[in-house]
Amino acid sequence: MQHPNQPIARDIVLIGGGHSHVGVLKRFGMQPEPGVRLTVICTDVHTPYSGMLPGYVSGHYSYDEVHIDLARLAVFAGARLYRDEVVGIDRAAKKVLCRHRPPVPYDCLSINIGSTPRLSGVKGADEFATPVKPITRFNQRWLALLAKVQAHTQGPLRVAVVGAGAGGVELLLSMQYRLRNELISRGRDPELLQFHLLTTTDSILPTHNARVRRKFASVLNDRGVQVHLNAEVTRVEPDQLVCASGLVVEAEETMWVTQAGGAPWLQGTGLALDAGGFVRVNDQLQTLTDPAIFAAGDIAAMQNFPMEKAGVFAVRMGRPLADNLRLSVQGRTLQAYRPQSSWLALISTGNRYAVASRGALGFWGDWVWRWKDWIDQRFMRNFSEFPDMQAKADAPPRNTPSQLALNPDEALQAISAIAMRCGGCGAKVGATVLSRALGQLQVVQRDDVLIGLKDPDDAAVVRVPPGMALVHSVDFFRAFVNDPYLFGKVAANHALGDIFAMGAEPQSATAIATVPPGLEAKVEDLLFQMMSGAVEVLNDAGCALVGGHTGEGAELALGFAVNGLIDERLVGLTRKGGMLPGDVLILTKPIGTGTLFAAHARLAAKGRWIDAALQSMVLSNRQGAQCLRDFGATACTDLTGFGLLGHLMEMTRASEVDAELVLSALPLLDGALDTVAAGIVSSLQPANVRLRRALRNQDDFVNDPRYPLLFDPQTAGGLLASVPADRVADCVAALKAAGYAQTAVIGRVLFQGEAIEPVVLLP
Repeated sequence: MQHPNQPIARDIVLIGGGHSHVGVLKRFGMQPEPGVRLTVICTDVHTPYSGMLPGYVSGHYSYDEVHIDLARLAVFAGARLYRDEVVGIDRAAKKVLCRHRPPVPYDCLSINIGSTPRLSGVKGADEFATPVKPITRFNQRWLALLAKVQAHTQGPLRVAVVGAGAGGVELLLSMQYRLRNELISRGRDPELLQFHLLTTTDSILPTHNARVRRKFASVLNDRGVQVHLNAEVTRVEPDQLVCASGLVVEAEETMWVTQAGGAPWLQGTGLALDAGGFVRVNDQLQTLTDPAIFAAGDIAAMQNFPMEKAGVFAVRMGRPLADNLRLSVQGRTLQAYRPQSSWLALISTGNRYAVASRGALGFWGDWVWRWKDWIDQRFMRNFSEFPDMQAKADAPPRNTPSQLALNPDEALQAISAIAMRCGGCGAKVGATVLSRALGQLQVVQRDDVLIGLKDPDDAAVVRVPPGMALVHSVDFFRAFVNDPYLFGKVAANHALGDIFAMGAEPQSATAIATVPPGLEAKVEDLLFQMMSGAVEVLNDAGCALVGGHTGEGAELALGFAVNGLIDERLVGLTRKGGMLPGDVLILTKPIGTGTLFAAHARLAAKGRWIDAALQSMVLSNRQGAQCLRDFGATACTDLTGFGLLGHLMEMTRASEVDAELVLSALPLLDGALDTVAAGIVSSLQPANVRLRRALRNQDDFVNDPRYPLLFDPQTAGGLLASVPADRVADCVAALKAAGYAQTAVIGRVLFQGEAIEPVVLLP
């Protein structure tokens, strides 16, 4: 974890979350390099461990047991995790090009993206076959096949696996074991399932010794698998495979586990690739073309050590890759990596039985599977069990001097960044840095913005159209997620929430940002990434960014003062007051962001929980607010720091009514119950809990697992509104159709009673 007083001077960017890169993250987490920041760009928040995938298919392991949680690992390593797809590399500008976000600069780059089975050369394969890689796509298809078999009652169901290397054989036997057991457990005939294994070679497992090949041939025969040798598939159809020999194999489901190749986007990088499209590297794992770019795992092709695409090499490359990335940014001599000439392969047969293969040796048994399981479980614990994060955060920073190779100008900037900083206007970010960062933004243009961001003046000037009134709001908070682009989107969404809730149209926004001091290039990119995300949200809302202020501070933070427009007669205005007895309470988004991000900082939240929470937070309230107005909402507010109960209390007080809240109806973010049950809450929670005085019967529900979430502070939360009862069903349906999938009816409005407490809880 980087200490905030250490300016970032070098960026190491990791493309992919493969076995080598998780090793890099763990090593940098255990021994940070002062002044170095790691960024991981990956399409998923979980990375599968290939050694345990067959066990997952067999049903011996759960999804979490065979996947490394990249989000947790990144927090431990002090790394930024960017969820996106890489589409190229601009080597001249030293930037990684992504599909959905701004380019990501790097000083040192590493590629560990695995390989993908080649389907394009076989007609119909892309459409009717499922490659085993990437694992995410395979898992979706595997779960669909599992459900299909569970519902299957009559007639044969044929499954084919193309590719008879160790991966193909192991996958087929694992699928067969699991699917047959699914039928047996339902009292159905397992012989309804038929399995075919096809290979272009004249033997199975061609890279393993004859003893191992004979063993697997025997297992396949005993298990009734039809093996087709010298069977080159030339066409895949919805229910059959056609081979060059004329052989036709009937199959309703086809899995593809053949020789793989490199990602197509690598072709445009100018990096030296081998015939398979893999990146050619030297003994130091540097690309032959560019010393600033490294590659490891399946995607790497070592110039002096040709080797199989096996997970064992990717795992063992983690340490030398981490060491050489560190040495590279230090400007020191790199170390050579020598892969072993032979290795132990432990290949399972699906039924808690495994075969060991190493060189000319081969042996097998139940005990081999138990041995394999012990090895695999030990490996996974390296990436799931971490030192206590609170103790790590509380520990005094080590004053380890930076060993980075900096040029004289960078060295001067680094000294300035850690020196005593000026206050007042001296704490502003430099004009050159600011102008370069903001100059790249494409801000929406509005006719009523007379002087805006592109005009070098002291203030913005906007016109208030005739008959309109201004609605003002402001929000500001520090970053809680390590992706500045995503943080910018959330901050802008959060700031716009008040405008939407009141029924106004956003017009203009001024930003106030705080960024940690550092090298000019790093500060410039941080600002650009963060404001790019924010401007995307503002532009989508038709809101013009017209100016702002950027200063230095210990932590990244962002906020906006937003102006909105509304009819001066207040037509269409929705306020907190206005709820009527008999109205129904609707909540458009799930709650739980406070506890989840508190847990995230402590490595106590699963990556997919945080990912889902962020997806909810970047969902704009714009359409939701319009939908609520269309169905006659009598009052509305957006959920933010005061939590659900705090905002409901404001609404009941302003409307002079009481309310009934159904705890079991509350929509919750995945994982929120788990984290509050573990006693993890936001730092703002204790202040919100004081509002429990608004609850008439709280003693009956203090032990309800959902009770703490009444006080959970929300960031970019949903809309809480009251809607006439006769329009609720249509309103909820419209909200769900508009993308607010977890919209829920959570209670109703009551006449104000004699009791002081305005809110009654129901189970």
